[in-house]
Amino acid sequence: MFQKSQKSYTDLLGKTNRIVEGTSINGNIISPADFRLDGHLIGNFQSKGKLVIGPAGNVKGDIVCKNADIEGRFEGKIQVLETLNIKSKAVIIGDVVCGKLSVEPGAEFSATCVMKNIQKSHANEHQLSEEKSQ
Repeated sequence: MFQKSQKSYTDLLGKTNRIVEGTSINGNIISPADFRLDGHLIGNFQSKGKLVIGPAGNVKGDIVCKNADIEGRFEGKIQVLETLNIKSKAVIIGDVVCGKLSVEPGAEFSATCVMKNIQKSHANEHQLSEEKSQ
């Protein structure tokens, strides 16, 4: 009658995925949880959580996530809904769209950057498309 709902295996361990140093992935990653990448990814990454690219991490492709901390190397287009933190050893090449940006001294930041509240922009676009359809 009163059954306790069992937590899933990932709830018990926490909700952070990890790709360790020395691991290479060619392909796309979609994750609802936080993600730490210390290996190499050639492909696109999408998450509703936070992405951490560690000091040994290397990503070539497009990224869409809620928050991001980058210590390693990134080449491509990145969209961060909230805050993008770029650490002093990071190398960023490409296009950046974010809500807030923090760049530590020493980071290599060779990118075009647009700072805007992405969540409000998507809500406004949705509202405009509804008004056009009426």
